Amino acid sequence: MQHRKAYLLLLATTLFWGGNAVAGKIAVGHVSPMLLTGARWGLALVILLAIGWRHLVEDWPAVRAHLLLFLALGTLGFSVFNIALYSALMYTTAINVSIEQAGIPMLIFLANFLLFRTPVAILQIAGFVMSLIGIALTASHGDPARLLALDVNFGDALMLLAVLLYSAYTVALRFRPAVHWQTTMIVLCAVALLTTLPFVAAEFALGSGILPDGIGWAVIAYTVVFPSLLAQIFYIAGVALIGANRAGLFINLVPIFGTLLSILVLGEALHLYHALAMVLVLGGIWLAEHSGRKMAN
Repeated sequence: MQHRKAYLLLLATTLFWGGNAVAGKIAVGHVSPMLLTGARWGLALVILLAIGWRHLVEDWPAVRAHLLLFLALGTLGFSVFNIALYSALMYTTAINVSIEQAGIPMLIFLANFLLFRTPVAILQIAGFVMSLIGIALTASHGDPARLLALDVNFGDALMLLAVLLYSAYTVALRFRPAVHWQTTMIVLCAVALLTTLPFVAAEFALGSGILPDGIGWAVIAYTVVFPSLLAQIFYIAGVALIGANRAGLFINLVPIFGTLLSILVLGEALHLYHALAMVLVLGGIWLAEHSGRKMAN
């Protein structure tokens, strides 16, 4: 029963995260990407402060001692990542963005090997190469020769940058002090809001800012409640029930849910190269993680 509850929580988590790309695509023309990012983290901050301010007060000495780290984490993982993701969706499809996000686990694996000398098996390297080929296939819209000519859609290039940023954020999380998760979320949301405000100001100064209409507010509400708050809470609960290693495997469902939702909600076309890329990316991640678990045993 405990495992079943964890599976439901983790399935909901990855469904909410997969829906983030779809929400960002729906937002195009209804709320501008910088404002969407700022509103998302600003409203999330208000809600989190209401429920977790006591933990923030208790943990403040540790937060203050690691303020630069929190600044880097909030900027990379919360503000700039989402700015790049929502901006990418103005130029490419939600399916592409969903599949390209699957490169995050592989980049984390590579960074841990290069920076911390985490042991690597041959099959892990093979899995990394498989995933890299799948992502290259997606970014080049089925024609890898375009990568050699640097002929890549601007949205896909932005999304690849976002993947790099979020991978760096995830690797840096190992240095986070042992504070309550609500404290971490409050501080990161506050940093994200502050670092997004200059982008919002520039967006409106350049004449590209769009105030939210009804659909825009609905998108903001979704991103606040589901990917920002509930997904984080559910993921933490799932990890507590079955452990981080088993829970982490569910993250591989994010590109699958993102792709399915893009087809069902947005009516986007699934091309043959998308299907091949999904097989390569997810197969590569499974191969790397399966090999990694065998090494750990």
